[in-house]
Amino acid sequence: MKLSLSLSLAGRNALAAIVWLAAATPVSAAAPARIVSVGGALTEIVYALGGEARLVGVDSTSLTPDAARALPQVGYMRTLSAEGVLSLRPDLLLASAHAGPPAVLAQLHAAGVRIETLAEDYSAAGIAAKIDTIASLLERPERGRELAGQVQADFARLAQWRAQHSEQPKALFLMAVAHGAPLASGRGTAADAVLALAGARNAAAELQGNKPISTEAMIAAAPEVILLTDVAANAIGGLDAFYRQPGIAQTPAGRNRNILVVDTLALLGFGLHSGQAILELAMQLHGEPAVAADAGANR
Repeated sequence: MKLSLSLSLAGRNALAAIVWLAAATPVSAAAPARIVSVGGALTEIVYALGGEARLVGVDSTSLTPDAARALPQVGYMRTLSAEGVLSLRPDLLLASAHAGPPAVLAQLHAAGVRIETLAEDYSAAGIAAKIDTIASLLERPERGRELAGQVQADFARLAQWRAQHSEQPKALFLMAVAHGAPLASGRGTAADAVLALAGARNAAAELQGNKPISTEAMIAAAPEVILLTDVAANAIGGLDAFYRQPGIAQTPAGRNRNILVVDTLALLGFGLHSGQAILELAMQLHGEPAVAADAGANR
């Protein structure tokens, strides 16, 4: 197997030993016993299905439930290390479609690790598909159908609420603001899907993907509300620091101090609680107290 030339000789030798060990470990196609989960929404689903005893490692986005934080970490989903994953001797890597890099996934596959990549479809149907796949892997189909039904019910409540509110506020979703031009979410992103589901217009709809937005473009977009991830807000030092950023005060959102800090994982992860989180956001965007999501809080 051809490995990355950036590894030291010692690193290559260590990785080769781990690859040999992983390849020698029997892989069960039916019920994996040692799972590494890469993707916060996927990890949460594993726990909800009662499969946490099989988890031997997770990525850095796996923050809920709290118990997941105590598991061995394999790093950020987009920058995985073959050596780190293989050291946990998994027989299944449960991976978001965003997981990578591709070369590392190829190394893991060559080492005999079964990889299940779950598509990122930003919809209730997409979440249900994740649940169904993981439930099948864990042999928990009945619990899977129950969870999928709860997700569908949450999105049905969201659709019902939206049907009663025709106004579409113009919103700008910023993923990062600490370095250089702010990173805005355009078409084809999870944030774009969230805004549409919440009954808002994306002020960055001219962009494709997550792209830097200039001060001039942000002012011209004239968002009525700006959504800022909690990660970005913490990185810049809070809302007071954000209001001092170039161009913010020249937008309707800045002038009216209409900035919402949102939970990145809960809102953009498209997992078990996304329907509730988007309904809460929809209510905030339309100036209503976000209290309707309590229906699913005690599952």
